[in-house]
Amino acid sequence: MGHLSQNRTKERLASTDWWHKWEHELSEYISNCERHQKENTKRGKKYGLLQIIEKPKHLWETINIDGVTGLILGGEANFNACLIIIERYSKNSRCLPCHKEDTAMDTELLFGKTSLLHLEDLK
Repeated sequence: MGHLSQNRTKERLASTDWWHKWEHELSEYISNCERHQKENTKRGKKYGLLQIIEKPKHLWETINIDGVTGLILGGEANFNACLIIIERYSKNSRCLPCHKEDTAMDTELLFGKTSLLHLEDLK
């Protein structure tokens, strides 16, 4: 006997049949069903314990970097993406135009130019 889901199977069975401890037996049947076990397996690692992210003590100790792609073409160089850099201490952010096709080296050069500008501001 196949089943759609535990709730729908329970509703269908409740409308036609009844016996002692039928809900418990139905739950046990569904949890042991081979098809149910294959389709409802959890994938990936289990989540770990949440941890508090410590606040940085000075500028540029911690940064967040993210990329946004799929943007319409813009600028003289037809940029189609942007690199977002957030400095966590001051919460300042920079949105740098770039290309989706940029390599890791291109991204490093772009990031390097930005961090040099900020280091000059600190002096």
